[in-house]
Amino acid sequence: MKMTGYRYGVALWSGLAPILIAPMLAAGAAQAQDSFDLDALIEAARAEPPLTVFDSTGKIVGMAETFAETYGLEAVGQKVKAPEQLEMISREAMAGNVQGDVFIIGDAPAAIAQLLPSGFATSWVSPDQTDKIVPEYQDPLVVVNSNNVWTYNTELYETCPVGNVWELTEPEWNGRVAMQDPLGKPVYTDWFNQMEMHHDDAMAAAYEAHFGKPLDTSQDSATAQWVRAMAANAPLLGSSDSNAAEAVGAPGQEAGFMGLMSSAKYRENADSGFRLGLCDGIKPFIGFTNSGVGLMAAGTDSPNAAKLFLRWVMTAEGIAPQAQDGKMSSNTEVGLPEDEPSGIEAAWDQLLAYDMSTALDDWDNRQDWQDLWRLSYDR
Repeated sequence: MKMTGYRYGVALWSGLAPILIAPMLAAGAAQAQDSFDLDALIEAARAEPPLTVFDSTGKIVGMAETFAETYGLEAVGQKVKAPEQLEMISREAMAGNVQGDVFIIGDAPAAIAQLLPSGFATSWVSPDQTDKIVPEYQDPLVVVNSNNVWTYNTELYETCPVGNVWELTEPEWNGRVAMQDPLGKPVYTDWFNQMEMHHDDAMAAAYEAHFGKPLDTSQDSATAQWVRAMAANAPLLGSSDSNAAEAVGAPGQEAGFMGLMSSAKYRENADSGFRLGLCDGIKPFIGFTNSGVGLMAAGTDSPNAAKLFLRWVMTAEGIAPQAQDGKMSSNTEVGLPEDEPSGIEAAWDQLLAYDMSTALDDWDNRQDWQDLWRLSYDR
């Protein structure tokens, strides 16, 4: 088939109904808004083979089922972690044997660096949603922003025992901070890079607020100094947020941990009797977000169903199962449910928001941040 190139060298497959071919760029999509025909998209999707959707959360299984029931077509959701998704898309594209159709990938830098330039995947925003989705989250499409937040044990402490992240580098918290290992969790090294690039002044100000003197940043950034000090304070590292949640939130403890974890783990308060509490007010940020991008396989044989799914997942109904875990849609008209257990929506503006404009810098600097952590970590 003939292919047409767009930004990043992305290939969009021709042969679709004209009304269904929309440019990736937000401006082009907006111009096509008046001609967008949702009913025609649904009809075309129903004539295509079953849709396969991948995400790193098991909730995608139920989401795909609901999508299929809503529109009267076939769809299957599968839980696949981001690294495996990236490899799957690449291998299937190179083999000319595309099996996965839609991917929600929590590793935005890798997707932007590896998939879009190669033409293995494409991004699409429904023209009737461009005025609702934050502009910087349209190219490529960011489906949700997940978060990792500083957390404490509400059984041990009436309020968060830490008010400044530099406190966590002090002897009092030596060996008592639980988190995932940054060497195995790229969103952590991306977070380090985002802090240094966009908020290093805030990290320096937090240092001065805590220690009462300015931080010398002539040789190294405030962020790098914090990362080094944090690693040297022997945090308890695990392979999942579940490890951190258990260390921090398990009832009956005598000496509490601080922890960094996804707000999704706060459901364990009800499911497992944990005592997880959000560190509202900790400076300079209560945590950080990372962006999950929604992409279509360039060679999908269900392009209209794929577009329909990407449109649907940007609605309140479509993203509801993930919103329950505190994942925020980039659709500004979609919020979090009132019974979301962490209460993160009320404190969302205290998070370090992921900046997609420097995603490639995050990708390029991962190894440097991993090296800094590796060399600084005190077991």
